[in-house]
Amino acid sequence: MPVITFNAFSFLQKKLKKKQIDYSNVTMTLKPGTSAKDLILQVQLAPEDVEVVFINGKVAPVDTIILDKDRVALIPPGTPGPYRVLLGFKNKKDNE
Repeated sequence: MPVITFNAFSFLQKKLKKKQIDYSNVTMTLKPGTSAKDLILQVQLAPEDVEVVFINGKVAPVDTIILDKDRVALIPPGTPGPYRVLLGFKNKKDNE
């Protein structure tokens, strides 16, 4: 079973805190074959709550299967920063 380190950022932390779900450097055990989207649902977030998934410091599609020892971070829509494009994520309207 994959054991990962999970983090959520910005307003996702508030949402998870209300649900009493840990969100900072949390060690989690997942079922084999769990995707990033599965993880989003497992932590009781809606897919639209998450703009970007980072796996091991790199942007990953939501259908990426999470592996043992991966570091997974969820980023909400509209997170500001000058490095958005360099990090590999764009505004949603740019993707339409």
